Amino acid sequence: MRAVIFLVAALPLLLAACAQQGSTPKPRGYFRIDLPEKKYQTFNEPGYPYTFEYPVYAGIVKDTLFFDEKAENPWWINIDFPSFNGKIYLSYKEIGARNSLDKLINDAFKLTYKHTYKAESIEEQDIHTHHRVHGLFYEVGGNAASAKQFYATDSGRHFLRGALYFYAPPNADSLAPLHRFLEEDMWHLVKTLQWKAN
Repeated sequence: MRAVIFLVAALPLLLAACAQQGSTPKPRGYFRIDLPEKKYQTFNEPGYPYTFEYPVYAGIVKDTLFFDEKAENPWWINIDFPSFNGKIYLSYKEIGARNSLDKLINDAFKLTYKHTYKAESIEEQDIHTHHRVHGLFYEVGGNAASAKQFYATDSGRHFLRGALYFYAPPNADSLAPLHRFLEEDMWHLVKTLQWKAN
């Protein structure tokens, strides 16, 4: 009998305690991404004016359209990362009367800085390799559509621009592990990039 009286007396206290605590929302989580081991292969196709190393977990796809228009030349390619739902778009231009070096650098600058309305910061790092490759690597902070970009040139004939995009909402927090991982691959590409004589 005492047990029943105790339960009846304790029940209102238990109900009051549960009602006061309420529920605490859990912080938003992101899917775990298993990152593969770093290994590289060489892109050295006949007729292309450049060669470089790219990850074995990526594929090369010829780019035939640029903003729904035909690509300027046949040397535009994409490095496709199907398991990450992302791509590095590589656009190549030959320096000449139509495309002066100043114009190409200015265009690359404009394409990177068009993200400033979403960017929290834009950091630039110089590119200089012993393969006569010079340029800038851009790291765009915040929720920009393309957080990693670069241009590379020999300042005389060749100009290559790269930009990393994901087919997902540009959320810097959720994409941070992939940005860090693929930034290493972009730097590897730049450091192994070589121009071919043709």
